[in-house]
Amino acid sequence: MVGAVSISTKRASLLVRMIAAAQVLLLAVVPAAHAQSVPVVRDAEIEALMRDYARPILRAAGLGKSGIEIILVNDPSFNAFVAGRRIFFHTGALLQAETPNEIIGVIAHESGHIAGGHQERLHQQLARAQTMAIVGAMLGMGIGVAGAANGSSGLGPIGAGIAMGTPEMARRSLLGYQRTEEATADRSAITYLDATGQSAAGMLKTFQRFASALSFSGARVDPYQISHPMPQERIASLKTLAEKSPNFRKKDSPALQRRHDMMRAKIAAYTQGQGAVQRLFRNRPDNDGARYGDAIMTHLAGNPKDALRKVDALLKRDPSNPYLHELRGDVLIKLGRAGDAAKAYATAVARDPEKSGILRVGYGQAILATGARDAPRKAIREISAGLDRDKEYITGYRSLAQAYGQAGEVGMAELATAEGHFYTAQYREAKIFAARAQQKLKRGSPAWVRAQDIINFVIPKR
Repeated sequence: MVGAVSISTKRASLLVRMIAAAQVLLLAVVPAAHAQSVPVVRDAEIEALMRDYARPILRAAGLGKSGIEIILVNDPSFNAFVAGRRIFFHTGALLQAETPNEIIGVIAHESGHIAGGHQERLHQQLARAQTMAIVGAMLGMGIGVAGAANGSSGLGPIGAGIAMGTPEMARRSLLGYQRTEEATADRSAITYLDATGQSAAGMLKTFQRFASALSFSGARVDPYQISHPMPQERIASLKTLAEKSPNFRKKDSPALQRRHDMMRAKIAAYTQGQGAVQRLFRNRPDNDGARYGDAIMTHLAGNPKDALRKVDALLKRDPSNPYLHELRGDVLIKLGRAGDAAKAYATAVARDPEKSGILRVGYGQAILATGARDAPRKAIREISAGLDRDKEYITGYRSLAQAYGQAGEVGMAELATAEGHFYTAQYREAKIFAARAQQKLKRGSPAWVRAQDIINFVIPKR
């Protein structure tokens, strides 16, 4: 009998792992550990726009002071998900959304998940499903063993049926729970959009896009086997609620639409190339987004003189735009005019209302590229200020290590390298460089203590 229980437990464990693995691809709300593996994109301009989109929605959801972050993921599909206090957006979603309102609707939906505590309850439901699978498997195996012991062959198939059927029941129960939470998040989203005087038309358009994609694929979907409500049902429910709002026909402001177009142009240029930019604005070739995308593509194609001319033309139309000055700095670096590039970056930093750490690091990099005698010290100051603002901007640590190296401070260079490894979850490498840094740093100094913190960090089990 001991042997039988042991077999049952092993099989139940396998069933639980199968259930847990199957759910990962279906979750709108995912564990934080899953989020650590995504390819993150950093860009000051896009992040600033996304914060502007999110700010009123988060306030309406009671999350204005909850430290919610929006993270960009380099993926061409239209998707967004929540993990912890972060909302992850695929670049494909930003590229495909034609209006700000479509993205704002998605932010409202994901905020509904956070405000509703859906992640915590999802974990509870997953634990419940796992328990159901274990109990069902053990009960089924127990009946099978009893049948064998009694010589009653009829009990064997019953036991097997229970053992195999319980995981499916648990999975369907979990999916049913998720569909309910998705519907709740939809209703919450409309409430937030109404509270901020915005339309739910964009959110409706997003779900219509999903429905069209599903219809075009020709797939036959069992509504009980998916984690979201069926698209047509979802649209019908949302349409009724959305059209009741006095804000339903409200449009995004021209200024916001322009920023959205420029964001899409940047993503298209950096991720898909010239053809994508042209397709995006084929009906609006004089759009500022089209001009911006063209300037970026000219820069990426290795034609800095033409790129500079195009960026300067854009700056004549919008001289206060910090991100145009940032692009100008990048172009000037390619032209070998590091001093002018540093001035362009200084202007970008001065005109940036968000005080982005990314731009500050870029300014430090441009200073370092000048090769001036005092450049390393100035670069250290600017890059450090940028990293104080944005500790997870990994590129900054590489530049900081370079600046410290040029300044002859090898211990600090190795500490910066350790920090970069630490924030990319390469903990073993971080500890190695932190230990090397300590050997060159004054014992008890703030830098030495930081190195010790990295050395003492307990690496989480995966």
